[in-house]
Amino acid sequence: MNPTLPAVLGGQPAFPEGPPPWPPGDPAIRAAVEAALADGSWGRYHGSHTERLRERLASEFGCEHVILCASGTAAVELALRGVKVGPGDEVILAAYDFKGNFQDVLALGAVPVLVDVSPDNWNLDPAQLDAASTERTRAIIVSHLHGGAVDVPRVVEWARARSIAVVEDAAQMPGATICGRPAGTWGDVGVVSFGGSKLLCAGRGGALFTNEAVIVQRVRLFTQRGNELSPLSELQAAALRPQVERLAERNALRAQRVERLRALLAATGGVSLFQNRLANCRPGYYKAGLQYSVDAFGGLSRDAFVEALKADGIAAGAGFHALHRQHARSRFRACGELLHAADAERRVVTLHHPVLLEEESRIDRIAAAIERIRLHADAVRERV
Repeated sequence: MNPTLPAVLGGQPAFPEGPPPWPPGDPAIRAAVEAALADGSWGRYHGSHTERLRERLASEFGCEHVILCASGTAAVELALRGVKVGPGDEVILAAYDFKGNFQDVLALGAVPVLVDVSPDNWNLDPAQLDAASTERTRAIIVSHLHGGAVDVPRVVEWARARSIAVVEDAAQMPGATICGRPAGTWGDVGVVSFGGSKLLCAGRGGALFTNEAVIVQRVRLFTQRGNELSPLSELQAAALRPQVERLAERNALRAQRVERLRALLAATGGVSLFQNRLANCRPGYYKAGLQYSVDAFGGLSRDAFVEALKADGIAAGAGFHALHRQHARSRFRACGELLHAADAERRVVTLHHPVLLEEESRIDRIAAAIERIRLHADAVRERV
């Protein structure tokens, strides 16, 4: 194999063994699950594991109330119910966002109002809120995506002056810090996810957290049916607690690896990590978001670039479809032309997080693989 060629052209893959698995083998998780199996607590309706997880998360996020549930998507819907979103209301969210948030708004009979994103990190742009709001605006969903951070203090200040609720979606960055506070704690209610690929992983699951007892009461009125409508199991909670204990340590390591990659990519050109311009901000990296330049790679499409990365054993993806480009116009209201959101759909590349916990030399190999693809972009374009 020619070491100077990208793998898609027959060169040696940067990672012949493929990307690292997730979730990883973790002795602490194994011990917690085995203990739950041994004492039978794994199968109980109301065992100790969910309660201890709630207490640990409340401490982690500095909030009074934590509600565990079956998924991050369920958590967003419950959060919207908790702030009294209902039929005919409007909910503002970024036009580049996870489609589940859009569908949660529709599930409540409300109308998604899509706003554009910042060109620096393709996350919600607070400057768009004035033009988007009407007397029907009930809430804003603020998602921090791909290592990008929204200026959520600015959003909250704007919203509170108008009695509009803020749901802060930190599903991709539990344990991150936005302007000195944990991500998810600026708004009226915050959300995290425990999905199978997430930083805190239980296969499925999620949580919402708030300091407002009235929000908790509204959620409970909806979920309590003689049983819990959308529960997290005791076994899932047992597996999550050791992960929460190591979250800060692992987030710090991921951040170090991202900064190493940022420096290497600056020398390569054509691909750059999302930029955050907030003070005292330590984002999380479930996905490290890259802004890809087709022109810098000789016209090689973003999708072809992603396929070339995958051939090198790198866990890369193409990000989300912009919401206004995948749903009928009758289902939402758009604020402006949403040009940056459409640009994000075309140019986002995501790097999945497990490699960020590996040794630093793997980051060097990723940057070298990207440079090989750039140098042979014409041939890659012919092949892919």
